[in-house]
Amino acid sequence: PPSPLQPPGLPLTSSRSFSNNKIQVELDESSGVAMMKFKSPPVNSLSLEFLTEFSISLEKLENNRACRGVIITSALPKIFSSGLDITEMCGKSSEHYAEFWRAVQELWLRLYSSNMVTVAAVNGSSPAGGCLVALSCDYRIMAENPKFSIGLNEAQLGIVAPFWFKDTFVNVVGHRIAERSLQLGSLHPAPEAQRLGLVDELVPEEKLMEKAAAVMAQWLALPDHARQLTKTMMRKAVLDRLVAHREEDIKNFITFISKESIQKSLRMYMEMLKKKKG
Repeated sequence: PPSPLQPPGLPLTSSRSFSNNKIQVELDESSGVAMMKFKSPPVNSLSLEFLTEFSISLEKLENNRACRGVIITSALPKIFSSGLDITEMCGKSSEHYAEFWRAVQELWLRLYSSNMVTVAAVNGSSPAGGCLVALSCDYRIMAENPKFSIGLNEAQLGIVAPFWFKDTFVNVVGHRIAERSLQLGSLHPAPEAQRLGLVDELVPEEKLMEKAAAVMAQWLALPDHARQLTKTMMRKAVLDRLVAHREEDIKNFITFISKESIQKSLRMYMEMLKKKKG
């Protein structure tokens, strides 16, 4: 017999999920909101496989007329995403570096230009590429925990955040804060991140998803076309800059990352991480 709570003839749920190895996606077709959770232990690092899955998941949601917004969060405690996977940038071929960097570009181009409302529910630390993912969303909510930090800390590893990371950062916090933070490779604890405008608000950890849903509802209350055209107007110049210089940006990355001095500092950083784990 049909469930008393469910009108007959309707499927038991309006939620569709498609999970890959590293990203779990669930779309609630009645609200039009998808939940995307990173689940690539130990630290959701952005490997080539992860980046590819992320882009494909976004594309699937983007092409689904039922989906109007996506909340991006982590299924792992204490970490949102540790950023680009350093093993992809260490001791590999130029071809590999090119493929990896193209995947990083692809993810940013998709996320930053998305027609959907994108809300980052930052439930753990979010350095470097993890910070870029959050910066690329429309709104950032972070768990109110001073142990969690966020920032583009590339300079600390002896590498440089590319121009489009920088542009995205400047568009969120303004030129002066971005300049100082990028040069120092700062990781900002949650309360400081909010003060700088790097995240829009802090909420207690247990309220994070509830708050993300409320913010999403507020953004979705507007007509999509007006919001989408406004977003395009605000973001187009920065997106176009990478599109116009994409091949050159890949070449620059390969040249930079292939330098022995850079490879050496990445190896040292990986050794340090191993020691910490050990």
